[in-house]
Amino acid sequence: MKFDDNIEEFDAIGDNHIGTATDTPMRADAFELSDDKKIESIKKDVRHIMETLGLDLTDDSLKGTPNRVAKMFVKEIFSGLNPEKKPTASTFDNKYKYGEMLVEKNITLYSTCEHHLLPIVGRAHVAYISKGNVVGLSKMNRIVDYYAKRPQVQERLTIQIVKELQVVLGTDDVACIIDAKHLCVNSRGIRDIESSTVTAEFGGKFKEKDTRREFIEYIKLETQF
Repeated sequence: MKFDDNIEEFDAIGDNHIGTATDTPMRADAFELSDDKKIESIKKDVRHIMETLGLDLTDDSLKGTPNRVAKMFVKEIFSGLNPEKKPTASTFDNKYKYGEMLVEKNITLYSTCEHHLLPIVGRAHVAYISKGNVVGLSKMNRIVDYYAKRPQVQERLTIQIVKELQVVLGTDDVACIIDAKHLCVNSRGIRDIESSTVTAEFGGKFKEKDTRREFIEYIKLETQF
């Protein structure tokens, strides 16, 4: 991921990227059906789509597809819609009095565009400054993964990650930058395979240019083993 040294570009992203509600739009009855019943219902819908397209579902390669897709939707790529799947993020006292920025960079991100139900693939970079609590590093990855596993727009995803970590850590000093490719752009429509989308959300001290710049400099570091 490459960043221009001009911090004003991130000012523009941070101020203007909100396009929809920050909460995922959900109906009040979203969880009245069990996962198994949802799978059975979706399986019928996928079968109908495939048959409408003229596919022969008696073929050995295709006959299991409706069930596979339905299970994938409920159990995997959209499992983040279910609040019961939300990761428990235990915090600990910052006994070692680490007062500088902590950055978890290059978190692998797989999500799904809610406009075309095509993949979003990229990296998330998350940072916070402790006000007394710290959280396990893997929990930061799990929070990113949880909010990514639902139909999403990248702007909302970025905000949701920051808001969740602010609640968990009890501080506004949280930031997230996401750089991702959208297959709705890369594989259809304009079919621009080179473009990616960058979104950013900065809270608390990260709204200050010097703190933000420090975060970006950490991201630019190359980690090699």
